[in-house]
Amino acid sequence: MLAEAQRQQHRREEARRRADAAAQRQYERARRDAERAAAQGQKEALRSYRLGREADAARRTAEVEQRVAELRGTLTAGLRGPAFRPAELAAPAPAFDPGALGLPVPMPDQGRYTAPPLTGPQARDPHARRQWDEQAAHARAAFERDWYAAQAAEQQRLARLADHRAEFEHWLGERRQAAEHGRQLAERLATGHADAVAGYFETALGWRRDWPEGFPHAAEAHWDAGAGHLTIEWALPDFSVVPAVARHRYVKTDDRDAEVARPLTERRALHREILAQCVLRVLTEAFRADERGLLRSVAVNGVVQAVDPATGREESRCLATVAAERDAFLALDLERVSAVDCLVEALHGRLSARPDRPEAVPAHRPSGRAPAAAPGGPARAGEGPDLFTMDPIAFEELIAELFRRRGLHTRTTARSGDEGVDVLAEDPDPITGGQIVIQAKRYRHTVPPTAVRDLDATMQRQGANRGILVTTSGFGPGSRRWVEGRPLTLVDGPMLVALLHEQGLPGRLGGPPERDTAAAPAAAPAAAATGLTPGQNAVLPPAAAAALTARFSHTGAAADLTLLLLGEDGLVRGDDDFVFYHQPGAADGAVALSPAEETADGRRGESAVLRLADLPARVRRIALSVTMDVDQQLSCAHLRDAELLLTGADGTAWAFRPPADPAVSAMLVAEVYRHRPGNGAEVWKIRAVGQGWADGLAGLARAHGVDVA
Repeated sequence: MLAEAQRQQHRREEARRRADAAAQRQYERARRDAERAAAQGQKEALRSYRLGREADAARRTAEVEQRVAELRGTLTAGLRGPAFRPAELAAPAPAFDPGALGLPVPMPDQGRYTAPPLTGPQARDPHARRQWDEQAAHARAAFERDWYAAQAAEQQRLARLADHRAEFEHWLGERRQAAEHGRQLAERLATGHADAVAGYFETALGWRRDWPEGFPHAAEAHWDAGAGHLTIEWALPDFSVVPAVARHRYVKTDDRDAEVARPLTERRALHREILAQCVLRVLTEAFRADERGLLRSVAVNGVVQAVDPATGREESRCLATVAAERDAFLALDLERVSAVDCLVEALHGRLSARPDRPEAVPAHRPSGRAPAAAPGGPARAGEGPDLFTMDPIAFEELIAELFRRRGLHTRTTARSGDEGVDVLAEDPDPITGGQIVIQAKRYRHTVPPTAVRDLDATMQRQGANRGILVTTSGFGPGSRRWVEGRPLTLVDGPMLVALLHEQGLPGRLGGPPERDTAAAPAAAPAAAATGLTPGQNAVLPPAAAAALTARFSHTGAAADLTLLLLGEDGLVRGDDDFVFYHQPGAADGAVALSPAEETADGRRGESAVLRLADLPARVRRIALSVTMDVDQQLSCAHLRDAELLLTGADGTAWAFRPPADPAVSAMLVAEVYRHRPGNGAEVWKIRAVGQGWADGLAGLARAHGVDVA
């Protein structure tokens, strides 16, 4: 109830601010028109008018700079503000402050709306007299127009003042309810119940009112009492909070205001900094609100609401995530850190490379939300999800649940850049217990000895007592020799399935579940992808061409998958044949681009589905391309481990690793095209290319007939 009341109050305040700003702009516009009319023919007045316009542009530039400074100080404001204390909710409320609404709208001065008097011979000149009468009539008309406009503005001010006062009275009532709620929170917190603890911290995090304008401040918490771990989902501001204007200037030649745009790269960098500051501030306020010392660790998932271009539905996407132990976090000097470096380097968190898209990162999951046991008793061998194909985060959560049921306190990290730790566990035994690091490898091939040695080094860096490496495959003799005499345990695929079933958890290694074997034959294992070299082509089998999936994945710099539907001349018919992140579909859904995603191992990528049979006959070729951000001076040399994987509906697959060309920022990676051999039937073929353009997306678009402004 308190959170909903806070959100409603925030919406009302936002609506009032927007109305005030619109009225102020209308008033200033009317005032400028009056000044312009009065200044005609008067050189000194014109100069004063221009100086006023320049001062107005400087004022608006200062407002933009002040807004940017406020955004950059999000974390600092949180550090210097008060900590949440339930008793403070009952403190005396401040007096009503009308602010700018308490100042009456100034009425126009009639003395400024007069024509200069006629003197000397002009007073007796009939022509001069007629001109003077016209000027006087214009002045009276201008005065009446401005006077009525000022009266209307004053009436609007009085109406808004009344609304503001009513909102303040409503807020006072909500504050009284909040004080009572705070008292109840303190009483419930003493019980230690999970819902009470989560509710306490949700209220504590939503209590602060000094977030920048336009920032949401709502939290959803999950409390794990056994691990002393709090997981928080926090709403982040979207890209629109960063001003698109860098400064304002007045152009004298044509008497207009001009806006100087802020560079896109600067906006993106500032947005990432803001998101990092928000997450660090939430961590700070959570630990500061913990008067009872309940929190041993806190994880924060910063999310935004975004529309999935493939489905048109709104969904929640995690853009920043971090988990921090109390002692390690409180040892940081947050007044002096760089927010992004602190989040990613010091705390080993994750921050979206392109939150303006927004590209999601894997969120931290509380260990208590792992898969439940199969109904009807312990799981049997061959039942449950295929461990080879299940979601990587779900696999880590399953491993965390397995060891939790074996008596350990566990939580997942669910992110790359975690120094080889997928699950952190703690054995509570006072004699033999201690910290354990667990690495989960969802492999089909034998785990290399380097992974075992890396876990040994990670265990020493973390100061852990033991390391456990869990895989769906197996280990070679080199790995088993390495762990001899070391506090390392290797769990291979068969052992993992046995442990899962021993604890009543489902899981199998490939093949269909046993209960379905009588109804359907076993599925054929997926075929290995056929590698392609630049210029090499292959024929798509008819079964594969029914639905061809193209996935471009990589590490390193951000890249975008782009598709062009081309005719016989190699050009698009129109802009509708250009498929990219702002236009993710074409040909009535025959070509559909999915949103960018990032897997738990740190690989970013995008996928597209091509239903070749549904394409119109005019489409002879589909160009599969990747583009880099030329504003950041990126090229294909900044891609790491890039691969295009083409998978047919029948499971056949082809893979192509494009060259890392530093002279190319937009590359035609491969093409899918129609081919008619001799007098035979038409077939679809694929060809690996690996060539491109130095001027990025614009060069790619122009080369294929897309109109580039």
